[in-house]
Amino acid sequence: MSTLLEVQNLSVGFRQDGQDKLAVRAVSFAVEKGETVALVGESGSGKSVTALSTVSLLPESAGVKGSITYKGRQMVGAPEKDLMKVRGNDISFIFQEPMTSLNPLHTLEKQLAESLTLHQGVTGAAARARVIELLDKVGIHDPESRLGAYPHQLSGGQRQRVMIAMALANNPELLIADEPTTALDVTIQAQILDLLADLKRETGMSLLFITHDLGIVRKIADRVCVMKDGEIVETGRTAEIFANPQHPYTQKLLAAEPKGGPDIVPEGGAPLVETRDLRVWFPIQRGLMRKTVGHVKAVNAATIAVRPGETLGIVGESGSGKTTLALAIMRLILSQGPILYDGTDIQGWKSRALRPLRRDMQIVFQDPYGSLSPRMTVEQIIAEGLGVHGVEPGRNKRDMVAEILTEVGLQPEMMDRYPHEFSGGQRQRIAIARAMILRPKLVVLDEPTSALDMTVQVQIVDLLRNLQRKYGLAYLFISHDLKVVRALSHKVIVMKQGDIVEAGPAARIFSDPETPYTRILMEAAFEMKAADDPVVAD
Repeated sequence: MSTLLEVQNLSVGFRQDGQDKLAVRAVSFAVEKGETVALVGESGSGKSVTALSTVSLLPESAGVKGSITYKGRQMVGAPEKDLMKVRGNDISFIFQEPMTSLNPLHTLEKQLAESLTLHQGVTGAAARARVIELLDKVGIHDPESRLGAYPHQLSGGQRQRVMIAMALANNPELLIADEPTTALDVTIQAQILDLLADLKRETGMSLLFITHDLGIVRKIADRVCVMKDGEIVETGRTAEIFANPQHPYTQKLLAAEPKGGPDIVPEGGAPLVETRDLRVWFPIQRGLMRKTVGHVKAVNAATIAVRPGETLGIVGESGSGKTTLALAIMRLILSQGPILYDGTDIQGWKSRALRPLRRDMQIVFQDPYGSLSPRMTVEQIIAEGLGVHGVEPGRNKRDMVAEILTEVGLQPEMMDRYPHEFSGGQRQRIAIARAMILRPKLVVLDEPTSALDMTVQVQIVDLLRNLQRKYGLAYLFISHDLKVVRALSHKVIVMKQGDIVEAGPAARIFSDPETPYTRILMEAAFEMKAADDPVVAD
């Protein structure tokens, strides 16, 4: 094999508070032609900074030292016109947060076709056919009908699949994938990994894969580089790293997995939240008079009940209606059918009447970067709800922010920074802190651990359990990570194309699923889990 990408003694620093702080320290590794190399480590370990350095995508404030060569050509300090020829053509990226990478003003067809036209000169019907082919390859249902859709009309997982299609459009020699399966459910995750493996075999493409999911690493990578605090602390063949990890940090990563289950909730308690045949249908309007010609049936006849201190896990593939159901319960989108909160039907209430309930009903969104204002400090973001709903008597807002930051695993001195100064996982913890500081009764958690590395997932699961135990919180927990769902949920509903196809106690759903669809989900998740059961050296 010949070397495609070689990184030697790379160091990257950023100016912060008047000082230069190193994010990457003397990193060296290589990617051979046709090889998959995984960069593994926790949020903030320097994985993404290392990847962005390869084709000079870092901000001007970054100081880069060392050597990065692609097919023998030096990338560090290369002219912009040379870098432009490499970016998107020879080297393509799949970024972690699709909503910030896709243009909100352009349709999917326009964004994908633009890349084909720019790099390959493909236009018109040929470009349209290629766009449909790419969307179909990455698992977008009925791709032709989605060509006119905008990013905000897709679920988080669907947006990530569009990003993957865009990266693959020009058949790159090296694909750098930064957490490409983070937002995907387990069945699509398996499809995407198989797709990448097929493309590697067909084209000889190389892959630099950045992830915190060790199950994926074991499935896809030839070699592994484990990063901590900007340094590579261990590297080797994947099988060797998993069978006999040498560094204590690698052993810690391999041992990290949510364990245990939720506390038992006594039977017979009244539900905090209940729905009866809840329906969310979006009208399809056509023509000059915008006549309704049909409906997108996002949620059909959903009946659920959640008691104080109880967690309802909501699982299903992207686009199945999980988030739509939760938003309807929160009265953030229109729906039909009773929504009972503490025994009172709040369906149809106006915003003024709902306002006193907003403190009790909080939500943590899937995409932390899109839900955090870039113009506000962490303190302002987390304390915003306190300003709206009132600070607890005798408490100082800054002290309350410091306390909740500590609870979610961040340092209180971080509160004066802005969201762009944090890793994806750290931003998700800020979003959780913003919801939890109000001490609500119901929390909707929409993929709250999807951006977090394994060790932090364990911390967040423990944190959510402790908060639930202490305050009797009810959770609606939406996730494609069934290991986390099993660790947190008392009951589970399984959704498919807007319908609840199975519901029941979590223990029964996981041990003895009744429907073929649920069995497919479980097999996809726990086949991946089987690959994630490491042997840790004593």
